Amino acid sequence: MSQDTSTGTGQERVGFFTDTSVCIGCKACEVACKEWNAIPEDGLSLTGMSYDNTQALGASTWRHVAFIEQPAPEGRTQLPLLEEGSVASGEQKPGADMRWLMSSDVCKHCTHAACLDVCPTGALFRTEFGTVVVQEDVCNGCGYCVPACPYGVIEQRPADGRVFKCTMCYDRLGAGQEPACAKACPTDSIQFGPLDELRERAALRVDELHKAGVDQAHLYGNDPDDGVGGDGAFFLLLDRPEVYGLPPDPVVTTRDLPTMWKHAGGAALALLGGIAASFAMAARRQR
Repeated sequence: MSQDTSTGTGQERVGFFTDTSVCIGCKACEVACKEWNAIPEDGLSLTGMSYDNTQALGASTWRHVAFIEQPAPEGRTQLPLLEEGSVASGEQKPGADMRWLMSSDVCKHCTHAACLDVCPTGALFRTEFGTVVVQEDVCNGCGYCVPACPYGVIEQRPADGRVFKCTMCYDRLGAGQEPACAKACPTDSIQFGPLDELRERAALRVDELHKAGVDQAHLYGNDPDDGVGGDGAFFLLLDRPEVYGLPPDPVVTTRDLPTMWKHAGGAALALLGGIAASFAMAARRQR
């Protein structure tokens, strides 16, 4: 299985690279996404789970910043902000044995997108930029795409019935602009651009972190041989995907449909053959 970076339109496939090692949890991406796309508010109260007021991606949460507090593992977990050996860098800070993992999650815009496979109306389509977008005026609210998504991204709005998710700011892309979330990110944790360039940049960043002693750094969603053919939005993580609420081995849920239809067709032919044989035997007995 290969990761296709061409779109067949002469336009390079674009995407997101999210470097969680520099995310500060400011939520500027969440705010920018809601403001630009006119997404309704979906909770202004803290959930009681860290500094989180949305918990997960959904129909009205197209960007979600996860806050994960955990004991810091042995060894370096981040790049130093001060030079080694300075007085300030040697000071023991309260809570130094804890660390925050923060990450801005988003629709993965899969190479092999199950939501596209199951949509009966064509409301979901692949754009000339290689992204996956929902046409709100075409969606009939059937909900087939909801269980089809291996990441649990797409969702129906209860009061509406239709599904909504990140469009990677399709209207901005058409005007030659970057998505609102990437534009608003103050630390460049969210980086936007051609996928090939982002992959090279991400690989260099992982090497940089490894050389600095951050051995846990690794890429997620960048493997063209994974169960979805690689993602159009991939991440640099500092712990296992499950810690961030991401599936460790996502698989396109429609992968086995051709084989299933083949088996179902074979079973139907066998059944029809059995019925025909029964009628033939009955007619022969009557004679």
